[in-house]
Amino acid sequence: MCILFVALKVLPDFPLIICANRDESHARQTQKAHFWAPENTLLAGRDLVAGGTWLGVNKSGNVAAITNIRMLGANTKNKKSRGELPVFALTQPNFPLSSSWLKENSNKYQPFNLLYGNEHSLHCYNSQTQKCSTLPPGFHAISNGELNDIWPKMARGNYALKQYLNTHATPVPSELLALLTDTQQAKDKHLPHTGVSLKWERLLSSIFIKHPKYGTRSSSVILINRQKHISFTEVRFNNRGDQVGQEAFHFNTEDS
Repeated sequence: MCILFVALKVLPDFPLIICANRDESHARQTQKAHFWAPENTLLAGRDLVAGGTWLGVNKSGNVAAITNIRMLGANTKNKKSRGELPVFALTQPNFPLSSSWLKENSNKYQPFNLLYGNEHSLHCYNSQTQKCSTLPPGFHAISNGELNDIWPKMARGNYALKQYLNTHATPVPSELLALLTDTQQAKDKHLPHTGVSLKWERLLSSIFIKHPKYGTRSSSVILINRQKHISFTEVRFNNRGDQVGQEAFHFNTEDS
């Protein structure tokens, strides 16, 4: 997962809204969003290389997502896959998702941001700063740096989501997905410096990334309303940026 936009307790009837793009190598094998057998409580896409996920929700109404932290020279040797962390967060009730556990174990993984929780208590842990932040009500963006960094695409997406929700008390998944297709790149003077070449900084500066080898593989929208109804929509793309599939799920949480 490369960018997440979150609206927490912004709309009275929709306390949690998540819009996200997953950017990945087009060659990496992936399974579309589905309920994972045998328990069928976790809804997420699946990375078929390492077995984890980048974004998911469970039938209790908890969400989890991971973004990588882009760092030059990060040691990736013998590291675990970050994708297992959202799976743990959503499938293991006793998994100690606390800042203390994450501080003790985060060095086993490549650098990451982990978003986890629900509309009542939503957190973001940064493995590099070892800081666990509780998100206050409002708009938030998470990409490949720190929570709420002012990268151009983060600011641009947050603004677009805010403008949309200002005029839509009942958000429509297809309209939120359209916000995630923005291919505008930032001007060079506004680019972050994350250790990749200028060419790639430009390419990665758009919300939706188009490249034959690496780009936006899927866009997802999660809506959780006041009645504990969950809507999860995923749209998938090929290496030309063309839509090649879509899944939509609607269900009530088990405690509703």
